[in-house]
Amino acid sequence: MVFGVRSEHLANGSRLGSRVPHMSWMFMVLLVVGCLGFSTPVGCHRNFTSESFPHSSSSNSSQEVHMRQVPLPTCEKDTSIKTAFKYINTVMSCVIFAVGIIGNATLLRIIYLNKSMRNGPNALIASLALGDLIYIAIDIPINLYKLLAGQWPFADTMFGLFLCKLFPFLQKASVGITVLNLCVLSVDRYRAVASWSRVQGTGVPTITAVEIVVIWVLSAVLAVPEAIGFNMVTFEYKNMTMSTCMLQPKTPFMTFYRDAKDWWLFGFYFCVPLACSAFFYGLMTCEMLRHQKGSLRISLSEHLKQRREVAKAVFCLVLIFALCWFPLHLSRLLKRTIYKSHDVHRCELLNFLLVFDYFSLNMATINSCINPIILYFVSKKFKSCFKSCLCCWCYSGSLSNSMQPLHHGTSLQYKHTEH
Repeated sequence: MVFGVRSEHLANGSRLGSRVPHMSWMFMVLLVVGCLGFSTPVGCHRNFTSESFPHSSSSNSSQEVHMRQVPLPTCEKDTSIKTAFKYINTVMSCVIFAVGIIGNATLLRIIYLNKSMRNGPNALIASLALGDLIYIAIDIPINLYKLLAGQWPFADTMFGLFLCKLFPFLQKASVGITVLNLCVLSVDRYRAVASWSRVQGTGVPTITAVEIVVIWVLSAVLAVPEAIGFNMVTFEYKNMTMSTCMLQPKTPFMTFYRDAKDWWLFGFYFCVPLACSAFFYGLMTCEMLRHQKGSLRISLSEHLKQRREVAKAVFCLVLIFALCWFPLHLSRLLKRTIYKSHDVHRCELLNFLLVFDYFSLNMATINSCINPIILYFVSKKFKSCFKSCLCCWCYSGSLSNSMQPLHHGTSLQYKHTEH
């Protein structure tokens, strides 16, 4: 189920060069086609909420004023998904799964096998790739099962409950790893430009290693409420007993978390990385302009060019992150702000929000596999290294021979430059 990526369904309470944008738009066109397959009116998506309003008795007791809970009238048509839509999403899931596994695994292999690649920026990129790899390997198969089977896997077993808590936990942890890595990469690029006269050798700096540990620990801690709040919920719907995995708060804190969740996700998991990147890239630009003149400009021009190339790559990662995740956050906030359960036109509105949500989730899924593609198109040297790694996958020695040492703290330079 492609559209399950790192996010709950709305009904449940819900990750360049000149060629990269063309790749992004190509994916968007494919996703629009996929969403058009979901054109059957879906009405309200099993709205189990209820509302209170006066209930008039058939007797003449006009003094009766007490209120009774009455189920909210369901929509005329239940949620339905076209078979063609299932096929389209299944194919897209398989493509994203294959591209994500191969791309991120290859990226990790390149950095791991070549000792000269083990520097600060590459360590952060490897951390980003590992988070995406974990998500792809675990979450996409579960989402695909939910789409094809129409139910939660192993719903009536303890293993199903375990998956119910693990699934949203990994979703939020994976997004947190992506967000924090992008923030630290932006800071790292500013540090590299600010210390423009210092040539950095190979090896992962201690501060970068500490940053990566903090990123993973903090991402896991922030995802703990997901594991606590999600549970298997059994309910009656149209004379049928159904079970699903959804957020079910049982404490005041979890109730507050549920109510503030959409705004929290938008603020921390979307606005923070964009604001951080904008701030440090602004400082970086000022620093570069300040050093346009000077006696060392000629001798360090190649060195600065390499660092600008890495900065451009990181900027592309942030830009694609924003393009992939903005539709999903917009979908959540629209449901939070304009959807009213008592609105007589809620069925038509919810139908639109559900279709938009499917498109948004597809866009968010792509972010987990597109980072290696971005790096592939941003640098010709990285492209040749990527091809070399794929061609000699079984011969690790060939990879080391195909790439020359990396210098100057750049993740995209593969040949030695004399200064």
